[in-house]
Amino acid sequence: MHLHQIIDLSKERAPLRLVDIPVPMPAELEVLLKISACGVCHTELDEIEGRTPPPVLPVIPGHQVVGRVVEVGKKVTGFKKNDRVGVGWIYSSCGKCEYCRQGLENLCPDFKATGRDVNGGYAEYMTADANFVYPIPSFYSDAEACPLFCAGAIGYRSLHLSNLKEGQTLGLTGFGASAHLVLKLVRYKLPDVKVYVFARSERERDFALELGAAWAGDIGKKPPDLLHAIIDTTPVWKPVVKSLENLRPYGRLVINAIRKEDFDKAYLQKLSYPEHLWMEKEIKSVANVAKDDISEFLKLAAEAGIRPEIQEYSLEDANRVLIEVKRGKIRGAKVLVN
Repeated sequence: MHLHQIIDLSKERAPLRLVDIPVPMPAELEVLLKISACGVCHTELDEIEGRTPPPVLPVIPGHQVVGRVVEVGKKVTGFKKNDRVGVGWIYSSCGKCEYCRQGLENLCPDFKATGRDVNGGYAEYMTADANFVYPIPSFYSDAEACPLFCAGAIGYRSLHLSNLKEGQTLGLTGFGASAHLVLKLVRYKLPDVKVYVFARSERERDFALELGAAWAGDIGKKPPDLLHAIIDTTPVWKPVVKSLENLRPYGRLVINAIRKEDFDKAYLQKLSYPEHLWMEKEIKSVANVAKDDISEFLKLAAEAGIRPEIQEYSLEDANRVLIEVKRGKIRGAKVLVN
């Protein structure tokens, strides 16, 4: 038997229940992990609140998972008992479609998400597809490694999609787990890029300035310069409209979110073609993460010495942590530890 947190939509204020279930058995191409830590992501709220609902309930959430291999399936190669590994949002893909053949597993029509389509890491044990399990650089503790598997990897993909060049300007809207890692990554890879941060709380803005942002202000504020690219990491619509106002001609807005919260007509009705979209401005969405996003970012982050800012909690505190995320009480990333 092992403890795990399970989504129960009947409990609005405490949507997760702590229960005992048997330890799962790995299939031929799977590994069984004893979980040491799992990051908390806003996507868990999207699952609970129905914006990206699990196809079947109950399900164990969590997709920034770190643990040790305790058993390998009969056809698994490349992993052995006691290997320290992690699992991200991408649990599996078909491996055969046109997208998978191009290294775009994130677009696969048979994409399966950890903690939504299959049981995830708010638990003591989980099974994982060995093709989507990654060794962790020794530079990181278990808890530090967790945010790299989603917040870091999706931030890495977002930065790639922004087409940002040295000497340009980048905006970040929202300053939680993903954005603070993007800022650290930019300062390493593109040191001449100025980063402007838009965040609703003074605490988040102060944190951004501590990490080297050139400017930080409320989401409704005008930055000192128009920006070549903006990465939106928020769950709401207002920053989309405001970001388009702050882009230079030919600028690109990258929306780093699996889902946005309720459709906000008040802001989208303010969308003006000449003000927000003209001059060849572009909007690009980020869809999930591919295998290379995780493996490349893990290597790059360790090489750059990028450590995420984390807050640790026990697995039993998962409901309280999700409420803090919902209320915007965030500094870096939140991690559940066993």
